[in-house]
Amino acid sequence: MTEALFAGMDQLFTLPTMATMLLGVVAGVIASAIPGFTITMAIVLTLPLTFTMDPLQGVATMLAVYVGGYSGGLISAALLGIPGTPSSVATTFDAFPMARSGQPGRALALGIWASFFGALVSAIILIIAAPPLAMIAVKLGAWEYFSLIIFAMTVVASLVGKSMLKGLMTGMLGLFIATVGADPMMGVARFTFDFDLLANGFPFLVVLIGIFAVSQLLQEVEDAEQTQHGKQLIPANVAFKPLDALRETLTYPINLIRSSLVGVFIGAVPGAGGSIANLLAYDQAKRASKTPETFGTGTPEGVIASESGNSATSGGGLIPMIALGIPGSAVDAVLMASLMVHGIGIGPRLILDHGDLVYGMFMAMLLAAFMVLVVCLFSMRLFLRVTDVPRSVIVPVVLVCCVVGAFALNNRITDIYLLLGVGIFGYILSKLDYPLAPLVLGVILGPIAETNLRRALMTDEDWTLFFTRPISLTLLILAAVSVAFAIRHRLRQRRSEQTA
Repeated sequence: MTEALFAGMDQLFTLPTMATMLLGVVAGVIASAIPGFTITMAIVLTLPLTFTMDPLQGVATMLAVYVGGYSGGLISAALLGIPGTPSSVATTFDAFPMARSGQPGRALALGIWASFFGALVSAIILIIAAPPLAMIAVKLGAWEYFSLIIFAMTVVASLVGKSMLKGLMTGMLGLFIATVGADPMMGVARFTFDFDLLANGFPFLVVLIGIFAVSQLLQEVEDAEQTQHGKQLIPANVAFKPLDALRETLTYPINLIRSSLVGVFIGAVPGAGGSIANLLAYDQAKRASKTPETFGTGTPEGVIASESGNSATSGGGLIPMIALGIPGSAVDAVLMASLMVHGIGIGPRLILDHGDLVYGMFMAMLLAAFMVLVVCLFSMRLFLRVTDVPRSVIVPVVLVCCVVGAFALNNRITDIYLLLGVGIFGYILSKLDYPLAPLVLGVILGPIAETNLRRALMTDEDWTLFFTRPISLTLLILAAVSVAFAIRHRLRQRRSEQTA
């Protein structure tokens, strides 16, 4: 192990590798700050550039894009209220209100430090516990996956806003939207009503961009008409104090560690990903907080939980890939492809046969986390200049980026129509005071839940297996406890409002 570690470090700490990693970090941060341009897209574009590199240099460069991407989504989430990537959805809940209240620098600084510590914790756990954690993850069958999604869907209870009924309605609407289009198992068209526009369903990213970006931009246009024309999107205060933010982040150590561990675990579960970790970490932080009513208004606890949770999935996703040859996400599948291009076999013997490469990847994760921190700290003042741009300029520019991002997903003009339609629908829902986050959560988790439920029943029609398999039962119990806790909190909140 020691020889492999030093051999990996010797290959990693070279000028060409360090230079391409730095470029990868910058590319990941910028790409993820653009709504609709996902981390996966950035990694795929990077892959051809690594074919001529040494194996470790190529993989380290893509890991740099990977880690940088999880941090870059913070920028648009905080400054525009638009998640740059699906894993930044929960970041908008508190980072954007904090920015709108005149503290955009604080929101960005808190997110940067939380993201750094999340990536750091995940890299350390990856180094220490990759094989044991991978063995746990690989034991999860379709029953456990379905129960995990049921547990994840209890997050809706924390995102319902003022009315639980409205929140549940939008959550169910999200689940319905997820069923439109081709059946995920059989490919049969459902709920298309013979409209070609609906033949391919509602792509998740189109819904995400439409709900959060287009509806938000329409709201900004309305606000600009009601107030001074051309007024800035957020107050033009570019104060950026990273050391103060570091001290503030470290005042919530339990939240930071818990959220990072949630991210690592969810990342180690193949197919889960940062979008679920982001929401689950936020949900658990809200439940454990002494002041849960402040979540959604710009509390630092929410920013820290969401950013540390999503960044920690970067290391967690590598656990099943390295130990078992199972990609934890689409990004990990691209990383596997890059190794295979260089003639490196993926599987349980990867650590034994290519120890120097594996430990070089471990160190690359740590190095990338520090690089992202440095790049973000030095570039955030530049991004904060967005606060000086009037709405009359930034709204059309962001809208064009959203349209380009939606079209680039599948190169379909119909996705642009869906984007605008979903955006207008989201704007109407927000005006009627319906929360939008449960809808997006339903679209994210619906297909995963359906696929695993049907897969489990096709494997064995005995539905009691959901309750007799220990891990599945544990997750369902946690889901029930989570719902009970949410109802109890709601009742307490209602009583306090009545007595006030």
